[in-house]
Amino acid sequence: MSVLSPLLAAGRPALSHRPFPRAAVDEAVWRQAIAHLAAGEMTLLSVWGDAHQIHMALLEDEPQAIGVLTLPCPDGTYPAIGSAHPPAIRLERAIRDLFGYEPIGLPDPRGWLDHRDGTDYAFLPVTGEGLHQIPVGPVHAGIIEPGHFRFTCDGETVVRLEQRLGYVHKGVDELFMNAPLDRAARLACRVSGDSTVAYGIGFARAVESALAVSPPPRAIWLRALMAEMERIANHLGDFGAICNDASFTVILSHCAVMRERVLRAADAAFGHRSMMDRIIPGGVAVDLDADNRTAIAALATDIRTKFSDLTALYDRTASLQDRTVTTGILKPALAKQFGAGGHIGRASGRGFDARKYPGYAPYDALDFEVPVLTKGDVNARVWIRAREIGQSLTMIERILRDLPDGPIQMPIPRGSGEGMSLTEAFRGDVLIWLRLNAGQVERCHIRDASWFQWPLLEAVIEGNIVADFPLCNKSFNCSYSGHDL
Repeated sequence: MSVLSPLLAAGRPALSHRPFPRAAVDEAVWRQAIAHLAAGEMTLLSVWGDAHQIHMALLEDEPQAIGVLTLPCPDGTYPAIGSAHPPAIRLERAIRDLFGYEPIGLPDPRGWLDHRDGTDYAFLPVTGEGLHQIPVGPVHAGIIEPGHFRFTCDGETVVRLEQRLGYVHKGVDELFMNAPLDRAARLACRVSGDSTVAYGIGFARAVESALAVSPPPRAIWLRALMAEMERIANHLGDFGAICNDASFTVILSHCAVMRERVLRAADAAFGHRSMMDRIIPGGVAVDLDADNRTAIAALATDIRTKFSDLTALYDRTASLQDRTVTTGILKPALAKQFGAGGHIGRASGRGFDARKYPGYAPYDALDFEVPVLTKGDVNARVWIRAREIGQSLTMIERILRDLPDGPIQMPIPRGSGEGMSLTEAFRGDVLIWLRLNAGQVERCHIRDASWFQWPLLEAVIEGNIVADFPLCNKSFNCSYSGHDL
C-alpha cells in the first residue's frame, strides 16, 4: 500500500510540474512524510529551498513512485527532516546557509557551506583515554579538491572520522537564477567535471520535461553512448587507483592506458575528451560519423579483452585481497537508509539505478543488468565497478549497432514550467529540478549522489586503521565539486 500517494493527494497539485507530481502541503502532512522516512518506508531524494518554501523529493520502493512535497515557510522556518532522518542533515544545513531558512529541531546547528567562521569550526567532541587526533587537509598532495578530515584514533584504529567540506562552494544555485537556457546548460555541465555528460543529460531532460518536448531518437541514443563511455572512463580510473592505494601499481598503469584511449576516442568522435557541452536541451551538439563509430566498436572489443585479464590478476593477487576484503564495510541497512546510489549502494545490497527506475530512453530498449553485492567492503565496490564496465561495453556495442538515423537536435520553445529528472551518473543518481519562465531558468536545484555518500564514508572507516583510509576513500570516490555547490 502506497504511503506517498496519500501525502500528495492531501496537498494542492502543481499542474505544470513534470513528469513527477508535486503538491503544496501543510505542516501536518510534512511531518507525516518525515515519520515515513524515519520508518524506512520512503527514501529521501533531496530537499532544497525556494522562494518562501521548501521542497522535498521522495522515492517509494513498493509500489515504485516519485513525488515532491512543498511546504510554504513564509516566516523562514520549517520542521527539520533531519530531526528524525539523518540523511537530510547536511542538506538542511546547506539550505540554512544558502537561504537563511531555519530547520526547527535540526540536531546540528553548525553551518555547512558557509565558511565565514574561519578556523573556529566546532568539530564534535570525542572522549576516551589515550585518544589522539589527526587532522588531514583541506589541502592535499597531488591534484585533488580540498576537504578536511578530522580523525580521532586509538593507536592506529579510527574511533571517529568527521569531515568538513564546502571549500569549493561556488554559488551554483544563485548562478542558475534567471540564467538564459544556453548558459544554464553549460553551467550544469561544469558542476562535477568527471560527470559532465550525466549532468548534461539530467539538465536537458529536466528542461524537456518542463516544456513537454522530446528530442529526436538519434540524439537520445547518442546521449547514452556518451554516458556509457564516461562511465567506463571513470570506473577504469577508480579501479586502477584503488589498486595503486594498495601498492599494486601495475593495474593502475594498464587502467590509465585504457582510460586514456576512451578519452581520446571521445575527443575524436565528439570533439572533447570529457564530452563537455555535447549534451544540449533538445538533443546533442555533434553527430557520430561512420569512421568513429567503427573505432569505438573496435575499442570496446579491445577493452573487454584487456580488462578481463586485469580483473583476473586482481582476483588472484593475495596482497590486494588482504587490503580490500573486509575493509571499510558499509552495512546494507545504512546504505538503504541514506539512499546510497551507484557502486556504493550496489555493493551493499541496494540495487537502485535511475536507468531502470524511473528509467529513461534509450535504456528501456537496452538489455542490461544492474550488478548487486552485499558484502559492502572495498572489494565489493571494486567488483561492482568491474561488472558495470562489462555492462557498459555491451550497451555501447548495442548502441553502435542499432543507432537510429535522423536529426540530432530540435528547437526548444521559450516556454515556462517545472521539470525534474533523475539521471544515472557513474557515482549514482543525479537529481535536477528546475523552474523555467519564458525560456529562462528561474530556479534550479542540483543534487549529486555524493550528498548521501560522503556521510557514509565516516561510518565505514570506524574500526579500521588509518592506513586503510585512502582505500576506503578511493573506493567511494565522492565528488567535492558536485557536493560543494
